[in-house]
This record gives sequence, C-alpha cells and structure tokens, in this order.
Amino acid sequence: MRINADFSQRVVVRPENREWVKSPANGVERMMLDRIGEEVARATTIVRFAPGSQFDAHTHGGGEEFFVLEGVFSDETGDYPAGTYVRNPIGTSHTPHTDDGCTIFVKLHQFDADDQEQFHIDTTKADFRPGSVPGLSVLPLHSVAGENVALVRWEPGTRFTRHRHWGGEEILVLEGTFQDEHGDYPAGTWLRSPHMSEHTPFSEGGCLIYVKTGHLTPDALPA
Repeated sequence: MRINADFSQRVVVRPENREWVKSPANGVERMMLDRIGEEVARATTIVRFAPGSQFDAHTHGGGEEFFVLEGVFSDETGDYPAGTYVRNPIGTSHTPHTDDGCTIFVKLHQFDADDQEQFHIDTTKADFRPGSVPGLSVLPLHSVAGENVALVRWEPGTRFTRHRHWGGEEILVLEGTFQDEHGDYPAGTWLRSPHMSEHTPFSEGGCLIYVKTGHLTPDALPA
C-alpha cells in the first residue's frame, strides 16, 4: 500500500477530505495520511478509538511518536490526556486502550536507530518560549539527528519571514487557522512540504500547530 508516498510532492489533507477506514481492532478507525507498507508500515495516521476499544499488544519495530488530540489514551505505562506528546523508541511495546474514547496523531517506523529516549510531555502544562518573530511562541518537544519537533503558537496577526525548508516540514493544525500564500488551513488540516520547499506563513486569527522539520531529506526517506 502506498498513500502520499512521493515525498517530493507537497500534500494537504483537510478535515473534509478525511476518509476513515477500519483497522484490525474493533472500534478503532484510521485516517491514513501517508503510508508505505501494509499492516506493518512506515505511516503517518490519525487514529480514532471508540470508548472501550483497544489494540492488541505489539512491539514498535521502527518506533512510535504520537500526540493525543482528543480524549484519554491509555496503556500499561499510564493515562495520556489530550495534549500529551509521547515517544516510544524502536523495540518498545505496549497494549493501547481507552475507556472513554480518544483520537491520536501517530507516526510509525520513522525513528533513527540511535534515537532511544522514551518519554512523554503534557503540553498543556509546559511553558512556551518566545519565538523568532513577535507573536510567535514555541514549545520544543524533541530534537535528534537534524529532526526537530515542536508546538508553535501564533497570536492573531502574526507573520513569519519567507523561508526554505531544509529537510522538509510537516504540520498538523491543532487550533485556529494557519495560512500561507498557498491557502488557509483550518484546525485538523495536515500539510507535508518537501525538502527545499519555500513559503511565507502567517495567521490572521491565530493558531496552534504541531511542526516537524528536517526529517524529509532524500537520504532519510525510504527508496
């Protein structure tokens, strides 16, 4: 299976374009954003768990990174409410479940072998830092081998300078509307911009976005 598997192309998936498909687990549905492989795959996905649902125990052969969008996600290590960012490196395992239901944004099989730090961050209680332009604030989540992950908050009317994405850029809009010269992207929109792409982003009404950069260089991608 190959979904948005040409990483040299810009991709935008808006909430109205989402297509939910059933997973092997009862009560668990997936919106596949990009994917190379079948059930075990290099994948970026939004996963929706119905109340009381669970996934079978499994091992993360290529690592797992996820952000809880709604509800409470649970496993043997604890309960993770909306706003929690979690990294489970290669070789870790768990049995995910939820009591009341949840939705998560998850990336699988995209870890560097040397990236072995397992942790979680409750971003609702963490402190943002001032960004590089007025109105911008940043909460760094992870940085390794040229890859950087952060939440970025844009106050209404914030504008950023035109810049080029070395290693590409991936964005999930969590709140508000993110914008650039190519269009407007409301909450729930996922964007992937390729290596060396450029844009001039802004937000008229303000927004909060998940941002990942540096992970889309040609040598970092599957053949």
